[in-house]
Amino acid sequence: MTTALLVLIAVMWIPVALLNIGKGEPKGTGAVSALVGVIVVFGAILQAAVFGDAFTAGLLFAHGILYCCVGYALLTGLEDLRSVGNVSLTVALISAIYALCFYYGGPVMPDGTRLVAPSMYLAMACVGYTVLTLEVWMAFYGKLNPGVVAWSLLIWVPIGLWIPAFYLMTAGTLPF
Repeated sequence: MTTALLVLIAVMWIPVALLNIGKGEPKGTGAVSALVGVIVVFGAILQAAVFGDAFTAGLLFAHGILYCCVGYALLTGLEDLRSVGNVSLTVALISAIYALCFYYGGPVMPDGTRLVAPSMYLAMACVGYTVLTLEVWMAFYGKLNPGVVAWSLLIWVPIGLWIPAFYLMTAGTLPF
């Protein structure tokens, strides 16, 4: 489920990136952002309820809500983007926590198992998500050129979305 959502998220990130470098228009990009956000939130519900994975669902929920907020801002022509920036800052903090959880893994249970196994790749991906959402926060507060966010998104699509998704779907493992 999550791997398919990672592929889907690129359908939002690339148009948003292109919009930030002057290629595209806000309402169409907002519609895509809102739709991807709704699907990611729905996917998070399935991840938690059907697949019993509340840990992954938490990260999906946070990002899905941010995508819905970006969609709303673009669809309505919201002029003061600081409220969406505040959501992005919150998602950055959540992503940083996930990076630490993936780096260290969860605690070892009495039976020797872990609910969250360490994963250097997922830790790295979450650091990337943290940086991206901090950049969005800074851009929405007027402290960072939107072009920087755009190029970061375009660079991070293959690294943080497609490589883990397609590796997991085709090989059943992450690159490292």
